[in-house]
Amino acid sequence: MIKHELLVPAGDMECLKQAIANGADAVYLGLNNFSARKFAKNFTNEEMQSAVRLAHLYGVKLYCTMNTVVKNKEVSAFLGEVEFLHRIGIDAIIMQDFGMICLCREMFPNLEIHASTQANISCKETAQMYYDLGVKRVVFSRELSLEEIEKIDVPIEKEVFIHGALCVSYSGCCLMSAMIGDRSANRGECSSCCRLPYTLYRGQRKVIENKYLLSMKELNTSTRFKELMNSDITSFKIEGRMKSPEYVGYITRMYHKLMTNGGVDNKLEEANNKLKILYNRGFTLGNLFKTPAKELINISNPNHIGLEIGKVVSITKEKIGIKLDEDLHQEDAIRFLNTNKGFIVNYLYDKDNKLINEVKKGNICYVDNKCNLEVEDTVCKTGSYLLNTELKKLPARVVAVTFRVTAKIGQPLTIELSDGVNKLIKTGKIVEEAKTQSLDADRIRTQVEKLGDTPYRSASTVVDVDKNIFIGIKDINELRRDIIMELTMLRMNSKKEVLVRQGGLLLPHIKELPRVLTAEVMNEEQLSTCLRLGFDRVYINKEALYKEYKNEDKAYFKIPRTTYNLKKYLKEKVLTSDYFINKEITVVGDYGLNVTNMYTVYFLLLKGMKVVNLSLELTEDEIIELYNDYANLFKEKPNLEVLVYGKPENMIIKGNILELPVNDYNYELIDTKNRKFDIYYDGEKTHILNYESRNLDITKLRDIVSIRYNFYKENEIEIKNAYKA
Repeated sequence: MIKHELLVPAGDMECLKQAIANGADAVYLGLNNFSARKFAKNFTNEEMQSAVRLAHLYGVKLYCTMNTVVKNKEVSAFLGEVEFLHRIGIDAIIMQDFGMICLCREMFPNLEIHASTQANISCKETAQMYYDLGVKRVVFSRELSLEEIEKIDVPIEKEVFIHGALCVSYSGCCLMSAMIGDRSANRGECSSCCRLPYTLYRGQRKVIENKYLLSMKELNTSTRFKELMNSDITSFKIEGRMKSPEYVGYITRMYHKLMTNGGVDNKLEEANNKLKILYNRGFTLGNLFKTPAKELINISNPNHIGLEIGKVVSITKEKIGIKLDEDLHQEDAIRFLNTNKGFIVNYLYDKDNKLINEVKKGNICYVDNKCNLEVEDTVCKTGSYLLNTELKKLPARVVAVTFRVTAKIGQPLTIELSDGVNKLIKTGKIVEEAKTQSLDADRIRTQVEKLGDTPYRSASTVVDVDKNIFIGIKDINELRRDIIMELTMLRMNSKKEVLVRQGGLLLPHIKELPRVLTAEVMNEEQLSTCLRLGFDRVYINKEALYKEYKNEDKAYFKIPRTTYNLKKYLKEKVLTSDYFINKEITVVGDYGLNVTNMYTVYFLLLKGMKVVNLSLELTEDEIIELYNDYANLFKEKPNLEVLVYGKPENMIIKGNILELPVNDYNYELIDTKNRKFDIYYDGEKTHILNYESRNLDITKLRDIVSIRYNFYKENEIEIKNAYKA
């Protein structure tokens, strides 16, 4: 059976200590740059060195997230940090940027790389491509089911999220934050647009008003964890680099216990109730266990709900009376569910209005009305004084070792020490024959096993001694301390050999293609119009429409994004936002590939892609810079394309979360700033477009890139007007 790994988040050193102490097999964390959690506290270079040493002391692996896309001017700094991490002994680096993955595989052959969930690995072909590149592990999209993951028969390590916050959009595919707030989720700056309220309209008719229509519940697979334990998944990953140390400690302990017991815990309900107090947006089994799309969303509350503990039964200006279903302690935090008001219970009163530290469930208690509550409500506990106090005390994590002590008269005292990986031998003073009182094996064993505040505990100590021997107790203690210190240094400084290749990349020798006009279309009227106007490539969004026009030289099929069954869509000429390698067909890379640097362009063209659309998160000046840098380095002009007109796709979401009719293009989401986002469901996925059209200066770009238009609802006249502009 496969050995599973529990992979835990750490936003700072205190979280790391909690993760290690509570049973993590591996921890992922980030430096201050290039991390998809830019607003976590993260680690300085000095802290990262300490983190590696601490983790390795306890046999815990450490993975660093460098999983943002990288712009041209950042490449040197990115590679510098990668080399630094490699040299200090990081066990793996988690990456999103395809160009950086390929470049690091060339430069650092001994560096272990994991492909991030931001890389959006949703099918076998993409997993196979990363395996062929030498990537050790892929983190699958959170939209895949357990059944789908197990059917991906690629000999690469599989990692999945089992707990924590969920993105409503496929990870790596969300442009919402970048498009409306200039904060890129692909660069760790997500503004959590999905946690805001929206109103759904169909035409002028209001369908749902001011609800959190995109706010996902928290993933929690604990109730079906045994099924995961029986799978071929290598690593079980918990989300939470923005969470508190206490949360990290508790969630690590909870899943460590499940893994130790084969996926079963007879006190799981109690464990989940405590977890609800620490953090809870409502729990879901997620797509991993095929939860219906609508049940993934909590439209009522995007924040921490807590554990329901009772009902308000009386209200005055001074006091709130609560009938408790769970215990309440002074200094607990409570929130009133419907009014969303809350506070810390600094003073707690019993039924006789006496101050008290704790009131047990089944009783009525009173708290000060500090939030001016006026209506009866459900009461939730959002923080527990007793639980937090308990979680601040780190349990002792033990490293099991074995000793063998040899004490023969006339020979040096010898101690052999093993931790299962390392084996050390140290010799001390010559063993003498006792003149008065001798030492026996039990006394020697006792001294050797005095390991004090070190993490080590002896699982077995074998003592081979002659009769009637004398050894100084001080000598035994010094030899034990020396060998323990040597083992500690060996464990803390364990690392792979660092190899750095300095050679240049091969010149690509790619056939330069003319700069042309291209368009993406949704219907036949748009297609016919674009063909008449002389667009050179037309990307057809609908498979049925493409089949009618596939013999047209200018017609390309746009493969549905994030598709599990990619193979069936590999037509003669395609546009794709999924990474795969296939030199037998004409492939154009879409902007969903998040291409932001010349190395991603280089490797995609080298591996057979004909044209690459650049990321929509690049400015006009950055596009020009990328083109010039590529041409200067590789002595060739790259085949690039840029979307200059049309509404970008801000999100693509698995399933029909808002229960829309299939292919009804009359729906809009409206946010609190009255921005209107087109939204539709295509039968498999929900698509949300930006509220405004992209509008770049063509005159600055037309000589270096192909110019692309995206048409959604535009008719013939509107297409002609956009084309003339």
